[in-house]
Amino acid sequence: MTGFQQITKSWSTRRIAALALVLAGVGGLTILAAIGWRAFDEAPSREAAMGLARQLGAGGLTFAILLTVIGVILDRALAARAYHHRDIPARPEFYDYGTPELPRHMEELSGRALKSLTFTVFDTETTGLRPSQGDEIIAIAGVRVSGGALRRDTTFEALVNPGFPVPKPSIRFHGITDDMLARAPAIGTVLPDFHAFVGDTILVAHIAAFDMRFLKLKEQASGVAFHQVVLDTLLFSVFLDRDVEAHTLDAIAQRLGITVEGRHTALGDALATAEFLLLMLDRLEARGVWSLGQAIRISNEITAVRKLQTKF
Repeated sequence: MTGFQQITKSWSTRRIAALALVLAGVGGLTILAAIGWRAFDEAPSREAAMGLARQLGAGGLTFAILLTVIGVILDRALAARAYHHRDIPARPEFYDYGTPELPRHMEELSGRALKSLTFTVFDTETTGLRPSQGDEIIAIAGVRVSGGALRRDTTFEALVNPGFPVPKPSIRFHGITDDMLARAPAIGTVLPDFHAFVGDTILVAHIAAFDMRFLKLKEQASGVAFHQVVLDTLLFSVFLDRDVEAHTLDAIAQRLGITVEGRHTALGDALATAEFLLLMLDRLEARGVWSLGQAIRISNEITAVRKLQTKF
């Protein structure tokens, strides 16, 4: 991936649109100036040249005004879309009240320092919030974190055709339409690719139980099973900030001073969660939680507390 691609990958749609309009404006005016210069030299008289200059000046001004109007309209539309997404209610907290443990073949990782491990931080976009009642994944993305750094050049991103029209209420959340999914592969094709991307890394997600439920329900259809260790930044957030009520992705981003680019897209939310993870690892270490085994232990403790809280 080139340096330019690495930079633009993290840009917002508004910033990319503004850059495109500026480049179009510079290119258009340059071409107009070149045409004018050639025509000016070939003009039969000074009066004709001056008339041509006035016409070109008026044309250039008109082009600039038109481009400005288009830019303002486009920026307002994109700003409204961004605000619309920010105004969307957060995904509700979802817990799997089982007790996560290290798979037997990975028990040797228990004593490893968290910062020495390799993680795949992922997120899904879905048709709804009820995986056991027919909702499906329509987008999945992951990004690698290793050596204590976010690897933006190591990502996975795919749209998924759910096999039925996307419910209109859910489109408001993620902006993924039926037209966008018309040629997308089915989950049975996408999950094996994602499973290969994950490999033997540690899976991380925000409200991981929600995303993992979708993956687990598709193991038979896809022919792959996810037996990786799974960590949840939601549980880490509750452990680190117990006195804080809100632990949504937006609330954590605001507390940590992180700008989420591409909110409610699988890759955008995965990148934000990866940034959460890196900051949380430092805070966990300061609290005496530095190994994978310790991280799993506190996750179990927080899950048990949340389970008790639902009874009151």
